[in-house]
Amino acid sequence: MVSAFGIGITIKAAIGVSSFNAMNIAFANAFDIKVGTITMAINVLFLYIYIYMTRFKLKKKYLLQFFSVVLFGFFINFFTYTILGGWVIERYLVRVIALIVGTLIGGSAVGMIVSLNAITFPIESVCLLLSEKTRYSFTQLRYAVDVFSVAVSLSISFVFVLPLYVREGTLLSLMLFSFTMGEVKKRYSRHLL
Repeated sequence: MVSAFGIGITIKAAIGVSSFNAMNIAFANAFDIKVGTITMAINVLFLYIYIYMTRFKLKKKYLLQFFSVVLFGFFINFFTYTILGGWVIERYLVRVIALIVGTLIGGSAVGMIVSLNAITFPIESVCLLLSEKTRYSFTQLRYAVDVFSVAVSLSISFVFVLPLYVREGTLLSLMLFSFTMGEVKKRYSRHLL
C-alpha cells in the first residue's frame, strides 16, 4: 500500500516514472484504462508465466502473489485517481521533489518487504527462476525487463501520439529506487536479527 502511494506521487509529478510504470502508463493512456488496472494485468500475466514455469507446485505462493498484485493495482488506482486526483503540480522543481519523494517512499516500502522475505512480485519471481535455469543473472534479467518496458512505452507513445513517459524522472527513478530499496533492506534486516 505504501509503495502504491509512492507510485501515485511519481505519476502526478509528470516528469517520467520508472521503466515498468512508464510502460503501464502508456498502455493505460492508449486504451483509456486506469494505470493500476494495467499494472495488475501485467503482473497477473507474469504470475501465469511463473505458475507455468514452476509446474503448478506452489499454490499458496500463487494465491498470495495474486491477491498482492490485485490489491497493489487497486491501491495505485486509489492513490493516483482518488487521493491525488486533483493534485496538479505546476512548478518543475516541485515536480522533481515529488518524484524523488515518491521514489524514496516506494523504494523504502519495497526494501522493508524484501527484508521480511514475505512477498515477491511475479516479475521478480520469473527473473529469479530464469536466473537459476540460465546463464543470466537476476540483475541482467531484471534490467532486460526494464529495457523491454522502456521500448514498449516509447513505441506506444509514438504509435498513439501520446506524451513520452520515459523522461528525466525515469533516470532519477533508476538511480534512486534500487539504492533506497537496498539501504532500507540492509538497515531493516539488521533490526530483525
